[in-house]
Amino acid sequence: MVKIRNIELGDFPLLLAPMEDVSDPPFRALCKKYGADLMYTEFISSEGLIRDAAKSIQKLDIYEYERPIGIQIFGADIQSMKQAAAIIEKTNPDILDINYGCPVKKVACKGAGAGILQDIPKMIKMTEEIVKSTGLPVTVKTRLGWDENTKFVVDTAERLQDIGIEAISIHGRTRQQMYKGEADWTLIGAVKNNTRMKIPVFGNGDIDSPEKALEYKNRYGVDGIMIGRATIGYPWFFQEVKHFMRTGEYLPKPTLSKRVEVAKEHLMMSIRWKGEVVGINEMRRHYSNYFKGISHFKDYRSKLVCSSDINEILDTLQFISSHSNQFYYSIP
Repeated sequence: MVKIRNIELGDFPLLLAPMEDVSDPPFRALCKKYGADLMYTEFISSEGLIRDAAKSIQKLDIYEYERPIGIQIFGADIQSMKQAAAIIEKTNPDILDINYGCPVKKVACKGAGAGILQDIPKMIKMTEEIVKSTGLPVTVKTRLGWDENTKFVVDTAERLQDIGIEAISIHGRTRQQMYKGEADWTLIGAVKNNTRMKIPVFGNGDIDSPEKALEYKNRYGVDGIMIGRATIGYPWFFQEVKHFMRTGEYLPKPTLSKRVEVAKEHLMMSIRWKGEVVGINEMRRHYSNYFKGISHFKDYRSKLVCSSDINEILDTLQFISSHSNQFYYSIP
């Protein structure tokens, strides 16, 4: 049984990665429904929380059905991060996660996210201060290092454990790589197989099929897997991985009617939570995966992505569902 403090996550938990403008409450509701064992919010700016910025405050919304749920923060200033941790503790999540992995320029080049991998002593100090300041279990998400010459994650993970974090998730790329190339899990395995490591170690990066999830579980010995991009527009991925690990067999792909049903459910939850304009806009990134592999779908996808009218979108989805016999899977 994998545990973070007293939170039981099962024998081999699957985690939903925190993804900006993706891992919001509507999407998390679907991922929970289809098998996610632990989920994290979108990352939240510590400075935004302190300034009471509306977008940052909205990201604190968590619901009982999501538990266990972690709230993730990022920032470059230690005092601001401590203040943000105190604000977060009042919302009563199960876990507080620190983002030391975001590679985007506007975050990393300000010394936050993966930017702190250029200053490991500050990373350790910041983490220690946050651990001391909160009663919540603190976890960390990070990368192998800043670049090929600074892949110090084995030593860094051990030091983070020693100052009190209770789990670590590691993305198998450097900041310099961004999301390019293939994720290297060898150092993730080295962290897990370090005999001094006692906390759960979760691997992240390029898990895009059930067979790869099982292969990496067996090859690298991690305690669980954090999954990101493969779930966008495809919340069924969690249950497919679990089924394959348990039986060695693939679950049937969701029918087209089921895809439409869940896409519609996602859309309506998104609109209720964010308002019609933002809700419609942020759903657009999901449609390609909801209908991936469906033949003759290009024109309908364009209608879904280009329309800003909710009735037109719903009509398109209804047409697709009503004429599902016109479509077929062009890939397995």
